[in-house]
Amino acid sequence: MASSKLPWLNPAIAVGGLAPLVQLAVLGARGELGANGIEFALNQTGLFALAVLIASLACTPVRLVTGWTWPARIRRTLGLLAFTYAAAHFLTYSVLDHRLDVRAMAEDVFTRPFITVGFTALMLLVPLAVTSTNKWVRRLGFPTWQRLHRLAYVAAVLGVVHFVWRVKKDVTEPVLYGAVLALLFAVRVGEAVRKRRALAQQRPA
Repeated sequence: MASSKLPWLNPAIAVGGLAPLVQLAVLGARGELGANGIEFALNQTGLFALAVLIASLACTPVRLVTGWTWPARIRRTLGLLAFTYAAAHFLTYSVLDHRLDVRAMAEDVFTRPFITVGFTALMLLVPLAVTSTNKWVRRLGFPTWQRLHRLAYVAAVLGVVHFVWRVKKDVTEPVLYGAVLALLFAVRVGEAVRKRRALAQQRPA
């Protein structure tokens, strides 16, 4: 299916993906986030960041399994949405929760493991968001750009760990996210193995 037949796809995903964040901001401005609005905002932005990041990582496996081409065209949009929610998560933590107290935040990063891995995941997403344009693909060269963007898997794994350590008791939801991530990784590894075998068979004995 040609991309020209779906010119609305990425704008629709961007608008739909940002809608929960806009709604959260409106509810927060009205003071309608509940008794602990900051914690609610932290939970929602963090959950959306992880869910959308995993959705972006699912694009290639879905294309490999189904043969559909449209998932590849929305991967960048989903990745940028994931970064947007991760940044909103961090801003909620740093501005609303800690009032930009740099010393307190630094202490959290170095002494609280779940914040350490969450902050590391965010830092890994920064270069991926910066280099998401076609200009950066050309500047870095596709092989280098592709290797760099594999860090998204590392960020997702750290995001799952952050989630598990954050909830502590009922880890059902973060484990489900981890299982989906493991399945996506298995599809990618399986495809890599298949390509290597195909190349080996093509080589002359």
